[in-house]
Parts: sequence; C-alpha cells; structure tokens
Amino acid sequence: MPTVRFEEPWVPGFRSAVRTSAAEGWSVREHRGGMRLQVRHQGGSMQTVALPFDWARRSTGDALVRIRNIYALVEEGHTLRSAADVLDGKAPATIKPWKEAAERFRDQKILHGNAIKATTWEKNYGPVVTMAVDLLSSAKAPGRPDDLLDQCIRDWEPGSRARQIRAQSLSQFLRYCVDRESFPELWSPPVDLRSHVGVKSANGSPTRKGDPLTDQQIIDLVAGLPKDETGKRWCDAIRLCSELGLRPIELLYLSVRRDPSTREFHWWCSYCKRSGGGATAPRRLEPLALIDQNDGLQNWDLLNRWLTGAITLPPLESGNGAAECLKTYLNRQKAWVQLKTVMAAAGERLVPYSFRHSYSLRCHQRGIDGGSAAAAMGHSYEVHCRSYPWASEAGVVAAFKRARAQAVPGL
Repeated sequence: MPTVRFEEPWVPGFRSAVRTSAAEGWSVREHRGGMRLQVRHQGGSMQTVALPFDWARRSTGDALVRIRNIYALVEEGHTLRSAADVLDGKAPATIKPWKEAAERFRDQKILHGNAIKATTWEKNYGPVVTMAVDLLSSAKAPGRPDDLLDQCIRDWEPGSRARQIRAQSLSQFLRYCVDRESFPELWSPPVDLRSHVGVKSANGSPTRKGDPLTDQQIIDLVAGLPKDETGKRWCDAIRLCSELGLRPIELLYLSVRRDPSTREFHWWCSYCKRSGGGATAPRRLEPLALIDQNDGLQNWDLLNRWLTGAITLPPLESGNGAAECLKTYLNRQKAWVQLKTVMAAAGERLVPYSFRHSYSLRCHQRGIDGGSAAAAMGHSYEVHCRSYPWASEAGVVAAFKRARAQAVPGL
C-alpha cells in the first residue's frame, strides 16, 4: 500500500478535474489508502462509493475515466451504487426508466395473472409505487431496496396493516423490475419484510375488526333508524347484510337465481374477493333469519320483496366504497351512536362489518359447522377460524351443556 500524503500537489488539480468531468458536489477523498467518490446533494445529504484505485497520482487518469462513466450512468437513471456496480461488472449496463417500468407493472397487475381491479391498484399499489418512482428519480435517490422501502412506508404506524400492504406492494414492484424489466439484481427486494413493517408498540391498542351484535341489538337498531325513504333503503341494506352475512360491498353484487331442478329461487353473490391467496368464487347465499329475545323469528320477507322490486338499495358506490358509505350514514344516526357507546362500555367495537360477524356467530350458535359457514360467507375455513367470532360466552356455555347432556352414562 503506498504511503499516504494528504497535501500532495496533485490532489487539488485532481479534485478540480473531477468536478469538471461530473458536476458540482462531486468529489474524491482518500480512504484507507484507496480512493472514494462522494456526491453531495442540495440539502446536505451525501452518497459515497469506493473506487478500485489507490490514492496516488498514477491512478488519476483511470479514475477520471471511471468517474465520467459513473456520472453518465447516473444521468441515465442509475443510482450512484448501481452505476459503480455496472462498471465493476456486477450489474447490467442498461436500466429502463423507473416511471415506464411502473406503467408496465400496473398493466401487468390489472390485465394479467391474478388480476386486480383498477380501484385496488389506486388504493394499494399506485400511491407507494408513485412515491418510490419519485424518490428514485430524485437527486437523493436511495441506493438500496431496503432504504427505499423504509422511506416509502415510514409515515404509517409500525406493524399496521396499511404499512404491511405498502411494503408488500412495493416489494412486488421491485421484484417485477428485476424479473421482467432486467433491472440490476441489487434491486431485488428483501425476502422478509418484517423488519421493515415492524410491530406495534406494546402501549398501543391492538387492531380489532369489530365485534358481533346480538340478534336483538340488530332488530332494535333497525327499529331506531329513520323511516323516511332514505332510511328504509339503509334499513334493508342492514337487513340483507345481517341475514345473509354479506360484506357491505357485496350488496352491489347481489342477485336472485332459480334452481333448475327445484324451480326455487335463492340468493346469489357474484363478488370475487381477490387477495394474496387467490380469489373467492361467486357463491350461493344461505339466509339465516334473526330471532328476537322472545324467540320470535324475524320474517323480513327479503327474497320476495327483492323479486317484486320492493327493495331499493341506497347509494353505495361513492367515496371510498360501500363499507365507508354505510359507516358514514350510520355515524349520523342516534340509534347507532348510542349502540356504539353501549358496546364500547363493554369493551366491544361496533363497525359496519359487525352485521357480518353476527351472521358468523349465529351460524355457530345454531350448530352449523365451520366449513359450511365459511363457504356461505365466501372465505376459507382457515380465515373463518382466525378472523370470525364463533361463540359468545352464552354460546360456549350452551354448547358444553349439550355435550354433557349427550354423554353416555358410565363412560
């Protein structure tokens, strides 16, 4: 290793040549006897990369050529690190613009494979991909996928579902760029995203999807809503969600079909919920009528009223979707606010999906097995076991009473 002398006469001229060959803010310095290129951006941030040359006058000619080539690649869209890797033979020399790759990625997600809806792209993919492209096209572009991920998701709470979705969406984009667009392998996303998503603070509240209502609570809520024309439409929407176990968005995909063999009419839902595990298929719906506190069966006559055109649904396609529309309406209603207060005092959370959760609980209480309930609700048995309440305290007590009553004496 050559002897390092920090004030050798060739150094100022070399640094001046570097600025002339590249741009203001580009410079070199000695590092452990070697040469290191550094780029200072407006605002004070700096990127550095090692060059394969000794810190010596004899290396300046080759170093200038390398720096000019690195600068040219950076101008084409490479990061400082990827440009250095290209010239070291560690990555392809060409890289397509990030913006164009993002446009092709959008087409791939919407038009091919397990295609998603345009609204899903706008909600889950578009924002984070756009943010990533803007960062990667800036003067302060991250040099590694890990840094890019952290910058794009840091505004969301650690461990939150929103942060997880953003990380997964961006990871898919980076993987697409490497696999389909021939971007340098160094842009491959990390296999395990948990360190980026993080976990919620121990002092934070756990995420809860909502608690089920009793049949009587739903009956009382419907009775307490306005009886004007708008109120009647929302009441029917709640009745349908409760009796059929619907997601609010499935109200838009609801229809009635006729069985060719029995000639009987039955409910049908054509909604396909897409997720990482695939898509749920359209399904036949199985109504499960509510029972009031006096054991009276609630006959809302929904099927016949639908067939005769007596049911008109409220507007559900504006804003952020059907669930948000239902939430907005209910939050303005005194009966809903009062019920939410009562449930909160009991440590329970009331949400628009509570009507669907109630259907799941009703299935369990009436002896319907988990697999059948899952099929009727349009999700897997695994999801049903993990996400939906099967039993209240009273239901558990009743189930064990039935089991004990059926036990054979003497065994």
